Amino acid sequence: MIEHDIDIDAADGRARTFIAYPDDAGTYPLVVFAMDAPGKREELHDMARRLAEGGYFVVLPNLYYREVAEFHMGMPGVTRERLFELMNTLSNAMVVEDVRAMIAYGEAQSACDTSKVGIVGYCMSGPFVFAAANAFPGQIEAAASIHGVRLFGDAPDSPHLNADKATAELYFGCAEHDEWAPPEMVNGLDAHLKSVGADYKIEWYPETHHGFVFPQREGMYHEPSAERHWEVLFDLFGRKLK
Repeated sequence: MIEHDIDIDAADGRARTFIAYPDDAGTYPLVVFAMDAPGKREELHDMARRLAEGGYFVVLPNLYYREVAEFHMGMPGVTRERLFELMNTLSNAMVVEDVRAMIAYGEAQSACDTSKVGIVGYCMSGPFVFAAANAFPGQIEAAASIHGVRLFGDAPDSPHLNADKATAELYFGCAEHDEWAPPEMVNGLDAHLKSVGADYKIEWYPETHHGFVFPQREGMYHEPSAERHWEVLFDLFGRKLK
């Protein structure tokens, strides 16, 4: 495995980004890994490594780079209040431009194939990956939102509004118990995606709560469902990117 942290020129500055891909000679499809709200951290690096082991060139940027060079909840002095401040600085449009920068970076790497791109996001990044899939039709061919929030609603930039533009296969993995992604939001999303003829699947994960895929999320981690989500990702990316 080849892995390193580098600073990549993103839309509004330089974003510290974790890169991982197999060390065998060859080229590997690009997968953009959009972090959850607690930030770019070793737990996510481990997840990126697991994806890379499946034969992908994975990029995991710090999406808070406009405000801080580094941030995660394990850092000294970090509070939940600061986390929410940073989370609220981001928009779908901003992250779409950051994804554009990650794709441009991948295009310049000999080990990376950007002809078919995958993207996965968790929690706050659910709408970001959805919006990116809408913004890059014909290039992003697989997008997965896992316990994503704000996927469907009244906001003028709600990602569902452009779902008719996506050519990607869209996957939405939803926790059974999730105050941030209640059934009415998911049901509204389902009806809308059906109406525009999107290629999508919504899957409910029984007996789970928001954040169930993260091993270090005490009281929330649900191993069988977390492993199910990995099966889904490798199937989705394997079918659509290779």
